[in-house]
Amino acid sequence: MTDGPSQGISRRAQAVAESATLAITGRANALRAEGHSVIGYGAGQPDFPTPPAIVAAAIAAASDKKNHGYTPAGGLPEFREAIASKTRRDSGYDVSASQIVVTNGGKHAVYATCQILLDPGDEVLLPAPYWVSYPEAIRLAGGQPVVVPTSAESGYQATVAELDAAATPQTKMLIFVSPSNPTGSVYRPEKIAEIGRWAADRGIWVMTDEIYEHLVYGDAVHASLPVVAPEIAERCVVLNGCSKTYAMTGWRVGWMVAPDAVAKAAIRLQSHMTSNVSNVSQRAGLEAVSGSLEAVEEMKVAFDRRRRTMHRMLNEIPGIECNEPEGAFYAFASLEGLLGRPMANGSTATTTLELAANVLDAVKVAFVPGEAFGAPGSARFSFALGDDDLAEGLRRLGEFAGA
Repeated sequence: MTDGPSQGISRRAQAVAESATLAITGRANALRAEGHSVIGYGAGQPDFPTPPAIVAAAIAAASDKKNHGYTPAGGLPEFREAIASKTRRDSGYDVSASQIVVTNGGKHAVYATCQILLDPGDEVLLPAPYWVSYPEAIRLAGGQPVVVPTSAESGYQATVAELDAAATPQTKMLIFVSPSNPTGSVYRPEKIAEIGRWAADRGIWVMTDEIYEHLVYGDAVHASLPVVAPEIAERCVVLNGCSKTYAMTGWRVGWMVAPDAVAKAAIRLQSHMTSNVSNVSQRAGLEAVSGSLEAVEEMKVAFDRRRRTMHRMLNEIPGIECNEPEGAFYAFASLEGLLGRPMANGSTATTTLELAANVLDAVKVAFVPGEAFGAPGSARFSFALGDDDLAEGLRRLGEFAGA
């Protein structure tokens, strides 16, 4: 008989790694509860409140008894129509409401897409650095992640040649993300079109995550893959949601835009898994996607200022090198120059996992080590926090590094 806490737990569940971003945020919150002044760069969420009009719509919805019962598993019909309209407005992708499935946040859309498209043994091309939940969602569907490494020199962007070299007869899907979490990289439209045409020629499905579509800076522009490469539309699932654009991470409203057969399969799956997304959250989401983008434009001004500050301050610390992020709200930095040498407090780290723990213990600064993203030696720093905290945390990090 097997003893211990794993007794009876499936191998599938035991194999799932904890989300590193949630783990580092939890550790930072625990230190705050103990009275420490902790500055966290781990959270992947805006530090702004949800806009008042969206909150007001939710309050009204909660008081309306029609929102107190079950509704269609795929989402409120009017919300699905509104998402289709928003998709046409914001990305130029002409889709119908039947192609929309409302999910419990964007993460649920990732999981559902993998469950619907992947069979055991199917391979999924996954450019690295990647978001922490992608490989776990692939494995939970019985698929096999095939990591395609990228580098800072290439702007953390995979080329068609690199993707083609990694593809095999077992390749079923590519996960494509622009703007990128964790790197802040934004592919140019012509490069996105090239990747889309390549996938169509190979008969590969593409899951493209566009949740950061509105958070691009400088000369960078967002382009939707099935718009610039219409050849892939029938083998493409577009993921999006309210979390980043409308500061609604806690409301858990995401969606997938998919070919009709995939959308119908997703609704069948969701009908057994979660039923409908909270009706109050859907009503809030309806207000969000139907309204203006004024709130996100205001957030972008702050994020743009913070990204430039973070980029400058990180590169001022000897041993750290960081590309300028073009999108999302993350900077992805190489910390290779800090490894293997003593820090100001005498500690030494050989990995960024160890370095992150040392920094958090010594100067109460939390960031997510690159191991979580398939990129050891690097780290993700979110700039979705106040200007003063952002600068103070990087000052502490610089002092720790002996700058």
